[in-house]
Amino acid sequence: MMETPWTRRLLAMAGYFGLAFLTVPLLIVIPMSFSSARALTFPPPGLSLRWYEAFFGDPRWMEAMAASATIAAISSVAALVLGGLAAYGLRRGGFLGRGAAEANFMAPLIVPTIITAIALYLGLAKVGLLGTFVGLIVAHTILNVPLVIMVLGVAIREFDTRIEQVAWSLGASWTYTMRKVVLPNLAPSVFAAWIFAFIGSFDEVVVTSFIAGKVETVPKKMFNELILEVNPTITAVATLLIAFTVLALAAVALILGRTGKLKQTLVQDV
Repeated sequence: MMETPWTRRLLAMAGYFGLAFLTVPLLIVIPMSFSSARALTFPPPGLSLRWYEAFFGDPRWMEAMAASATIAAISSVAALVLGGLAAYGLRRGGFLGRGAAEANFMAPLIVPTIITAIALYLGLAKVGLLGTFVGLIVAHTILNVPLVIMVLGVAIREFDTRIEQVAWSLGASWTYTMRKVVLPNLAPSVFAAWIFAFIGSFDEVVVTSFIAGKVETVPKKMFNELILEVNPTITAVATLLIAFTVLALAAVALILGRTGKLKQTLVQDV
């Protein structure tokens, strides 16, 4: 299909419509988090920080926040290590069945989350990790490895293999080459992959609800609060999560953008 001015306009309109569809709920939730009303009302009758004070003053929310941050930090690092090694092997390896192996790694992104949650429930129950902190870390690591593979897979594919070959020809070991040559060049992509894994773990609710047991995370507690009662404190929590996600993604875009400009400059100089 040939690209015409009309097709470009239609694509732009579709993009703007999708952006508006995703943004409208945010334009409702964020003002409601600053509402002075005792119940969820829109538009807010007045402005107040009472729901943020309620959030930070509630030890249960703080415990859930600490649990989410700890699980996200550990599982994102584990996913980064495992996913990075898998991405390197898939992009640099020429072994038989590489396509099947890559499809297996991508399965958690394709299979419905509820199916993954049931599988993890049964698997963790058999090894005695169901309802434990360690079990949550293992589950979140499995869920976020595909994200790391997707991000680092592209970066490794674009990385010139001749640079590694030169290091090996000069006597460098594989470990030394990875530590001194590959990782410094892939540092922006590594950071981006870690951010995606951290956000993915922090926001996970379906799998967590299945296997967490008594362990409370922020998304799980938000879900439970909505079931029991509509507490306006949830709007404050949601706004904080939105702000964190936007800032994290902005940092990723900034770093990757600067990396792209640096690559263009180097190509022009060469």
